[in-house]
Amino acid sequence: MSATPHKPTVTEREARQVAEAAREQDWRKPSFAKELFLGRFRLDLIHPHPMPSDEASQRGEEFLAKLRDFCETKIDSARIEREAQIPDETIDGLKELGALGMKIDTKYGGLGLTQVYYNKALALVGSANPAIGALLSAHQSIGVPQPLKIFGTQEQKDVFLPRCARTDISAFLLTEPDVGSDPARLATAAVPDGDDYVLDGVKLWTTNGVVADLLVVMARVPKSEGHKGGITAFVVEAGSEGITVENRNAFMGLRGLENGVTRFHQVRVPAANRIGAEGAGLKIALTTLNTGRLSLPAMCVGAGKWCLKIAREWSAAREQWGKPVALHEAVGAKISFIAATTFALEAVVDLSSQMADEDRNDIRIEAALAKLYGSEMGCLMADELVQIRGGRGFETAASLAARGERAVPAEQILRDLRINRIFEGSTEIMHLLIAREAVDAHLSVAGDLIDPDKSLSDKAKAGANAGVFYAKWLPKLVAGPGQLPRSYHEFNQQVDLSPHLRYVERSARKLARSTFYAMSRWQGRMETKQGFLGRIVDIGAELFAMSAACVRAEHLRATGEHGREAYQLADAFCRQSRIRVEELFGRLWSNTDDLDRKVVEGVLSGTYTWLEEGVVDPSGEGPWIADATPGPSRKENVRRPIR
Repeated sequence: MSATPHKPTVTEREARQVAEAAREQDWRKPSFAKELFLGRFRLDLIHPHPMPSDEASQRGEEFLAKLRDFCETKIDSARIEREAQIPDETIDGLKELGALGMKIDTKYGGLGLTQVYYNKALALVGSANPAIGALLSAHQSIGVPQPLKIFGTQEQKDVFLPRCARTDISAFLLTEPDVGSDPARLATAAVPDGDDYVLDGVKLWTTNGVVADLLVVMARVPKSEGHKGGITAFVVEAGSEGITVENRNAFMGLRGLENGVTRFHQVRVPAANRIGAEGAGLKIALTTLNTGRLSLPAMCVGAGKWCLKIAREWSAAREQWGKPVALHEAVGAKISFIAATTFALEAVVDLSSQMADEDRNDIRIEAALAKLYGSEMGCLMADELVQIRGGRGFETAASLAARGERAVPAEQILRDLRINRIFEGSTEIMHLLIAREAVDAHLSVAGDLIDPDKSLSDKAKAGANAGVFYAKWLPKLVAGPGQLPRSYHEFNQQVDLSPHLRYVERSARKLARSTFYAMSRWQGRMETKQGFLGRIVDIGAELFAMSAACVRAEHLRATGEHGREAYQLADAFCRQSRIRVEELFGRLWSNTDDLDRKVVEGVLSGTYTWLEEGVVDPSGEGPWIADATPGPSRKENVRRPIR
């Protein structure tokens, strides 16, 4: 039978090796963002803007019309916020509409929408209520459908996809109480036993887990005779004997989220339910997220559109000192930021989504940048809306309604959006993930030079390879089209966007030079310079957003849809973005990173405990991290399947 699982003890180096092994190593297709970080501005990869087929557009628009009607007539967001639960009849209605199967092929009973229209649908439903958007996204972007679509056998697709398309809600279970973004320490075990695996362990923050019918579970298979072992993915029936949902978690936002703690005790899972090979679980998870990450920024686009609508209506109606507050420069700057950023963020998501549909480009970096940028900018836009609304922004919608004013849930959207900077890869983890891809070309030719475990002969060989690579690459970073006044002239219409694209080209080369200089300076210590790497990535995100905004503006002009206005918004965004980029470039070399590290050492050693005096701590008792020792559950099962 099954052995008692134990929590693996791993070194920092071992943890990195596990993450590196799971990373997709090859670049078989071109990548605009990868080239950007290497100092090559490949505008041809994104311009002209790719377009969906007429058939895909028609199918998508027809569904959006039905979904809009459902959102306007069947979703009571105030009730969800008040009761902290999505009503069963709302979920049943989404099932009948086919919303569970938006991304599932029609041959399995799904709607077969493209990534573009799937994301438009999430933006729409997320604006009605973000918890519903999270439910649909977790089900389709990272739940059972997506990994099966890419890695599942035909038998698995035939069995599970029709269920996921119409009736069954799925969840993705990776995180554990003591394991977040370091999967090398994953403790949930899947021990082979005949034709089954036996699962033991505890999973935390299982979005949809409270109401799910099917689960994707990541568990560690021990290495043994006939078993390669390693972190492995399984489809698990949520109602299986030995599965207990021990808690439905509550959060500062997304009050309708069905997120819980799930315990597995001697749960038998047929080997036929294993997705891919043993040990392929992390690679499956990361590959699934390559496009799955686009869901979050899509809903941030919806949030930005709503913030803009409320800011426009409120700022025109509210007067101070004889004129609408929108006409006061301090407020107007915030409205301009929301409008320009919403335009750019929609450009990033639409471009990345269409590139995913066409499958001509590798968009793993683009999707990661979209998630990073969307989640950060979404929070900023919501925060600015609260500020524009003033005291009414801090007041709940229910309180506003009770005293006779319009029930605008500004404070709620701020709370709801805050999680986007944390889940599906926190901002800090996204910085490291993208930075790893951004320096991939350098590590592939010079990595052995800075690897302490490599022999002198390996280092000598790496030095020769690096010399050849950099002899060709570095001279190309000296000059480029960004220095020619007529470059990108097709973007000079009623508003001239060509200077912004020339700026992107010059900045991409500067970014690549900065990365090379940092690697030369710090070598093996580069990976510890997380502040520097984060700024490198943030610059890349801004350059990508500027590129997408300009390309979208020209696309809208060429198709006759709000072209003049789109150029104005793109121009405003690029000017705002360039200020942020210049600040980030300055902070690459002028910062407090070293001093911050010393202060942190002092905080952890207790040097500054005197600074904490004069307050009381209202926190309750209990351990920082709950005990997750495997074994039978001692709690009531709060699982609540919706049927």
